[in-house]
Amino acid sequence: MTSTTPLAEQIARATEALRQVIDPEIGLNIVDLGLVYGIHFPEAENRIRIEMTLTSQFCPMGEAITDSAAELIREAFPELEPEIILVFDPRWGHHLISEEGLQYLNS
Repeated sequence: MTSTTPLAEQIARATEALRQVIDPEIGLNIVDLGLVYGIHFPEAENRIRIEMTLTSQFCPMGEAITDSAAELIREAFPELEPEIILVFDPRWGHHLISEEGLQYLNS
């Protein structure tokens, strides 16, 4: 039997919500693509902070991706306000793609 903390359960729930966000140019979800850098639940704040990146700073689908991420987080956590923070350091690279993502891309 494994036990998880409430924070670990929240992070897992947020991760599953973000797996529904598909990068429309690549066809892979943003979690397996390695675009999600962090999921935070700041204490005493009614928000969830998602630190993520895009495949490039000038990604033409960036706004659609971040809007979709915010919407799905809002659905998973209706009591919290999503805060999407785009970061470009470190830069995204193929080395960030999960094993599952690589298998999908190579199929």
